[in-house]
Formats: sequence, C-alpha cells, structure tokens
Amino acid sequence: MTTYGILLFDGAEELDFAGPWEVLTTSAALRDGADDAVLIAERATPVRCAKGMRVLPDHTLDDHPPLDVLLVPGGRGAREVEPHNKRVTGWIARSSSQAAWTAGVCTGAFLLHAAGPARGRRVATHWQYEDALEALGDVTVVRDARYVVDGQLLTSQGVSAGIDSTLWLIGHLHGRDHARAVRRALQYDPAPPYLADEPIVG
Repeated sequence: MTTYGILLFDGAEELDFAGPWEVLTTSAALRDGADDAVLIAERATPVRCAKGMRVLPDHTLDDHPPLDVLLVPGGRGAREVEPHNKRVTGWIARSSSQAAWTAGVCTGAFLLHAAGPARGRRVATHWQYEDALEALGDVTVVRDARYVVDGQLLTSQGVSAGIDSTLWLIGHLHGRDHARAVRRALQYDPAPPYLADEPIVG
C-alpha cells in the first residue's frame, strides 16, 4: 500500500497536480486499488487554483493518513504566497522527513526550497523561473533535464513535465512495465509535440 499526498493551495497550477493525480490514480487502479491518492490543503474549504478551478481537498494538514509520497505543485501560490506561510512550510518539512519520496512540479520547487527539502539539492523548475530560484541560494537548478532525481527528492520542469516525473516515480516504485501500462492507459504519447499546424485528413 502506497499513499500519495498532493498538497493544494490557492494559486496552484491545475495541471501541476491534475496530471500527476491522473498518473497516480490510474496506477492505483491497475494495482487493484492497492494504493491511494489524497488531496491535502490547509483548510477543508475549496481551493481556488491558478486558472480558476475550484477543488475540494480530501484532508487538511491535521487529519490526513501517513504519506509515502508528498507532491507539491507549482503556480503563483507556490512562488509568492505559501513560502511565507509558516504553517504550510512547517508541515511540508515534517511530512517530507517522514515520507519515502518528496516531489515538486514546476515552481513547487520554490515552496520546497522555503520549507527546506530542496536546500542543498539539484532541482528542476519552470524555465521562466530558473534564475529566480537560483537567486534564492543553496540550490542548484538543472536547466536541461525534464525532471531531476536527487536522493529521495524528485522535481520537474513546468506543468506537463509533472506527468513525466510521476511516471518515472511509479516506475521506480512498482516497476517499469507497470509505468508503461499506466502510460498506455492514459494514451500519453507526447511526441511529436505540436501538430496544430498540420492539416486534418479524413
């Protein structure tokens, strides 16, 4: 049984958590419900995400099950607001120390830096914010990798890269064949990356 906890907060980028959520819940379904994924927020009220989506968390910071994996998404909230929220950063620090893996998607690396898990580590983040993250100090920003593994910390570049990093994680935890089965179930095949300028034949 693996329990995945995804932190939510106002201003979280939707695909940063919805992409990994889809990977994790599909993985759990293929493992006959052996795993669980939960959404966690500071309060039990709906969270207003970066693009306006409202999401109701499953648990608060005080009432969630023990986590094997903690995932922190990015977005404006992760860069500008939550790094100054001592309750959230303290919870991340404690939860990360107890979890087997900590993951950050996009600018979730800023929040992981503020909370401590990204300090002194090699990390990835959204290309627009690499310089700003590096300027915080005590972190090495890797600019040419879609995701980076440093010890038990997994971070990814922007938005959709969280899907790739989460597929790597479930492959590490449950085997590459399982990760391939999840990818096939999601019909996730991002290459070639852009075909909108090609004519549709049919």
